[in-house]
Amino acid sequence: MIAKALVATGTLFLVSITAQTPTQAQTSTPAPTLTFEQAVYVTCKEAHALQPEARKAVAVFLAEQVARYRGIVIPDDQRGAQVAYLVRGGCTLAPDAYLFTVIDRAIQAEASKLPKRQ
Repeated sequence: MIAKALVATGTLFLVSITAQTPTQAQTSTPAPTLTFEQAVYVTCKEAHALQPEARKAVAVFLAEQVARYRGIVIPDDQRGAQVAYLVRGGCTLAPDAYLFTVIDRAIQAEASKLPKRQ
């Protein structure tokens, strides 16, 4: 659900659960996964430096964590797109902010318009 909204809006959604270094890409060994504890400390600037698919994967991962904590669901419609626009704007205004914080604040701002988790 969240992935479609993020891709559809063309936002600056960030990082992949698996990022490969050039050496890993050449040897085609699997990259280590990014844990939640590592993902929360990714800044918007660092996320922007990642490949687009990696950015989207990390952003979706973090958005799912925040939505679960807040007890809501991010739908694949205009409401989900609005969250994506807020994240893009937040990262544009504060590139040194943690991506997790920007996503959390965007979801918090739109929480009254989002459906509750059942």
